[in-house]
Amino acid sequence: MDLKKVHTGEEYIIKEILTNDEELDAFLFSLGCYSGEPITVVSHLRGGCVVSIKDGRYSIDNALAKAIIVQ
Repeated sequence: MDLKKVHTGEEYIIKEILTNDEELDAFLFSLGCYSGEPITVVSHLRGGCVVSIKDGRYSIDNALAKAIIVQ
């Protein structure tokens, strides 16, 4: 399931990132967003969502939220 379909406030584990963009993969990795890492959706917004990864909070758009698959 992708981040757009998860419940706010619950912690999930990142299963995979579905993107063909190496620059985007490197950016997400620098944020700590990679397979096996816990992630929490803090809030859903019209254009995306706010996520908590490690000790940071980040706003991501809908396209990126749909590319992050969690379990």
